[in-house]
Amino acid sequence: MTLFSFDRELRFGDCDPSGIAYFPSYLNILNGVVEEFWAVIGFPWPELITVRRIGTPTVHLTCDFSRPSKFGDRLTFGLCVVKVGRASLHLAHVVTAADGVRWRARQILAATSLVDHRAIPWPDDVRAALMSHLQTGEETTAS
Repeated sequence: MTLFSFDRELRFGDCDPSGIAYFPSYLNILNGVVEEFWAVIGFPWPELITVRRIGTPTVHLTCDFSRPSKFGDRLTFGLCVVKVGRASLHLAHVVTAADGVRWRARQILAATSLVDHRAIPWPDDVRAALMSHLQTGEETTAS
């Protein structure tokens, strides 16, 4: 399922006072994984944002948390491209640890102009890169 994965230890600052992952911190980490993904496929955010003036805001996000993660846990954040629309990108995320799945997310990003903040079609080169990483069928159902 995973096109891209990023291993990260859950840090003290990622946790609430009980030592369990604080979900806004999870989302911040997830955003970092998405940023890394763009770099891996050849379109680092500094280029997209400052040079090409293309934004990729999250317009929809759903999360299902299966097990708590604790300070010091080593987590693997997996990302998969499941659909490329005219101006949208659908991603599936699976976060795992040695004992299995901790949480899953589905995320939709939009291509936007940073000049007028309106949706735009993916430029041809960006679309081609995204399509080359598209996963379909059973590949998108991570265990």
